[in-house]
Amino acid sequence: MFKEDRNEQKFNWSMIGDIGEGRPNLGGTTEVAVYRLMQFTLRDVIIQRFGVEAADKVFYLAGEEAGREFCKNMLDVKAPFNEFIKQLQEKLKDLRVGLLRIEAADLETLNITLTVAEDLDCSGLPVCEETICTYDEGFIAGVLSEYTGRKFDVREIDCWCSGDRVCRFDIKPAEAA
Repeated sequence: MFKEDRNEQKFNWSMIGDIGEGRPNLGGTTEVAVYRLMQFTLRDVIIQRFGVEAADKVFYLAGEEAGREFCKNMLDVKAPFNEFIKQLQEKLKDLRVGLLRIEAADLETLNITLTVAEDLDCSGLPVCEETICTYDEGFIAGVLSEYTGRKFDVREIDCWCSGDRVCRFDIKPAEAA
């Protein structure tokens, strides 16, 4: 399932498995610290071996793939925009990923500013003058790409780690190449 030599995307939602069957006593939840332990050690190893730029690219692309799959399997892609966003907000809250809020949305240009409070990746971390939610950038891009059929550029402009108390993302349709 994971070890074959490949050049194309092989992830599919079934790889998440049957958590109820596999974890009948522990269930589907875990501590945020355990998630961050996996995320930050993986990021650290990528940085040590390949550099910060490569780590950022890997995390963004992984987030993008996750966002597309999440959207396909957890959200109604045929819903009108406001209903779609409401579903996304509810799922992210129910899964304890974060509290999403739209600050601004121009539906003609698809320029959007949104925030995520209590973000799984960074809320509560020490201030380090950086924005660190690269995976989240990709995740948001993937969700919106799957919903609209267009590519998006997503950049975190404020972060808990940069001293803010929410993560703020600037979203624009990607320029055609």
